[in-house]
Amino acid sequence: MASLHENLSETHIVGARTQQLILRAEDCNALAARQISHIGVGDAAVPYRIVRTHLSGTYVHASLGGEGRILLDGRWRPHRAGMVSLAPAHVLHAFHAIPSKRWQYCWVRYMPQSPRSSIGFMAPVMAQFDSEALKHAILGLYQEIQVRGDAGSAMLWIDLIEHYIGQIAEPLQKEHRLRALWETVRKDLARDWDVESLAKLAHVSGEHLRRLCHASLGRSPMQQLTYLRIQHAAHQLATTQAKIEEIALRVGYQNPFAFSNTFKRMTGFRPSLFRSRHRGTEG
Repeated sequence: MASLHENLSETHIVGARTQQLILRAEDCNALAARQISHIGVGDAAVPYRIVRTHLSGTYVHASLGGEGRILLDGRWRPHRAGMVSLAPAHVLHAFHAIPSKRWQYCWVRYMPQSPRSSIGFMAPVMAQFDSEALKHAILGLYQEIQVRGDAGSAMLWIDLIEHYIGQIAEPLQKEHRLRALWETVRKDLARDWDVESLAKLAHVSGEHLRRLCHASLGRSPMQQLTYLRIQHAAHQLATTQAKIEEIALRVGYQNPFAFSNTFKRMTGFRPSLFRSRHRGTEG
């Protein structure tokens, strides 16, 4: 499972050895009001495996103990206690338990219309974060809805959950040079950016920019540039009728073949198939 991902298909396997507490928006009006699709806490073992070939809303996944594997930015990564990941909308998203190990985690999934699922929302792809408090907030909300049914208190738990999600994105929000840099780059993705030009725009050295990006985003500057380009291209493919070659040029790819290969690595599909599947999902 962890060696190949190009031929992954939509999968949802839980298995008898995995326990999960899940609260969904249809069972909690307060979640729906905050545009949160569902939240949960889990303790997983093989054969637990989830593959989403078209993630519609941002997904925050926090590890509490043990170890699993998660696919982000086209790469499989270990996911251990103290690690949190954020998968944006429109990407190939997958994770699974591994043999002989259990994996404890919690999650928050946002609806497509949530501001946290918008193309302008940026947060670390992978970061260090103690998620015990987030877990307890999720369990508190679950208990509030399932046992007490107090809608007013439920909103307080959701405020707390949102507070912790905000803290996950906080390194980028605090680092004003990075926020200003990537906001500028997003407006000019077609430009032939390199590390030196990015560093100059941020008023730091190239090496310092690398350190800042790894600390705040879990990516190198050029990986973040690729992420922004593919994120914008996916949004264009899903929401416009523009030709694929035109979209490739808009996001800085002169070579359509190179664009197609990069897009497939990060989303799981060639651009044309991604568009057709999205339209089919809408239908």
